[in-house]
Amino acid sequence: MNGLILYFDVIHAVRVHDWIIEHSGGLSGTKDLGQLDSVLEHIQNDLYYPSFEEKLCHLVFSINKFHAFNDGNKRSSLTLGAYFLELNGYDYCVKAFVQEMENIVVWLAEDKVSKALLLKIVTSLIMEDGFSEKLKLEILEAVSAHDS
Repeated sequence: MNGLILYFDVIHAVRVHDWIIEHSGGLSGTKDLGQLDSVLEHIQNDLYYPSFEEKLCHLVFSINKFHAFNDGNKRSSLTLGAYFLELNGYDYCVKAFVQEMENIVVWLAEDKVSKALLLKIVTSLIMEDGFSEKLKLEILEAVSAHDS
């Protein structure tokens, strides 16, 4: 939004995860705190992730797929992604992000949605373009290809 991107640290991420587990159930704790810290550091590297959308995509993808937590990785990827949006002034799309990403994070965990497709989805949500017909078709094809 304004060029300055705000980040959160591993302590905040763990607190959010613990709150999620406490309120929705599951196994608390982390498997690999270093891996979680690495993800949070990597998104700050503009050489790897030059745009906000790429940073958000990597954050959601990595928390979802790398299983730094014992349980609740999908829920944590969604919630921490929404927090990252809010922290950086993208409040206008947080509700849509949470609603649309609920199934996406499940499909991501099941390898139905690729990181490249996730980036398109995240970008669409930030741009508020309501998912173009082309993107809707790409999501449908990705999910359907794995169901057959």
